[in-house]
Amino acid sequence: MTDPTHRWLEHYPVTLFTIVMGMAGLTLALRAGEQALGLTSALSAAVYVVTLALFGVIAAGYGAKALRHPAALRAEWDHPVKLAFFPAISIGLLLLAAATMPWSEPVARAMWLIGAALQGVLTLAVVSGWIGSRAFLHGHLSPAWFIPAVGNVIVPIAGVDLGYVELSWFFMSVGLIFWLILLTLVMNRLVFHDPLPERLQPTLVILIAPPAAGFLAWVKLTGGIDHLAHILLNGGYFFGLIVAVQLPRILRLPFAMSFWALSFPVAALTIASLQYAEVTGSTAHHLIGLGLLLALTVTLGALLIRTFRAVSSGAVFQLE
Repeated sequence: MTDPTHRWLEHYPVTLFTIVMGMAGLTLALRAGEQALGLTSALSAAVYVVTLALFGVIAAGYGAKALRHPAALRAEWDHPVKLAFFPAISIGLLLLAAATMPWSEPVARAMWLIGAALQGVLTLAVVSGWIGSRAFLHGHLSPAWFIPAVGNVIVPIAGVDLGYVELSWFFMSVGLIFWLILLTLVMNRLVFHDPLPERLQPTLVILIAPPAAGFLAWVKLTGGIDHLAHILLNGGYFFGLIVAVQLPRILRLPFAMSFWALSFPVAALTIASLQYAEVTGSTAHHLIGLGLLLALTVTLGALLIRTFRAVSSGAVFQLE
């Protein structure tokens, strides 16, 4: 007879790490909002603690899966869609490093070094998988393929403050180049081929993440807001408008872990707006940032509730 615990662990999905991305993004967005409003950091600190706990629980679960069911992990790695979600592990660490900076620079440095090294390895492995011996079909391509590229542009956000400027430039360069390549491929897939399957349609929100996170990284690296920074921020706003048009249809779909794609991209655009407002004194961007922060907080609350229900019912731990 099959052990239910055994089956539950075997189907433990790597996509759970997108929860860490979203919660870490919320932590950083709340911190930016608190600074903009002159509030204490109590709320962002509480969310930070919850995010650390979630990362520990999710990482422990996936580590147990790797030890007990290596074949199941290999199957995820070989999956043409799930492959792109593995860098969510390193992205979560990099975002946690940025969130940890005000509390402990040594701990943040350790997180960043592990996250950056893992991001480099995973990016190389994922891209090698894309251009390797196996053939991918147009239907395999989705905005989730942006995740490896997004991870690279996140590296400078904490890396510059930690003193790893040249290494941050390397990751930023890789991230921007692959964003442009993947943007062309993904738009071709969205325009000229079949619509995304329902479970992947929430990943459209990931279109916002590369320019928004790229803005934050670029400002860190250059120390100011120049022409490219304006292009990146406004590109993020444009993709945000595209997503807003599609959102009513997406929100009517059955819940899946892909709905966590709604979290980090909005967090990145929120932080970018508030940072732009801080540097330039723009009231419009200040209000945009606060509005996005409110929407992000409500969205994350709803996602946590729906995810808890899905985990409790076992719906998350099913073979797809």
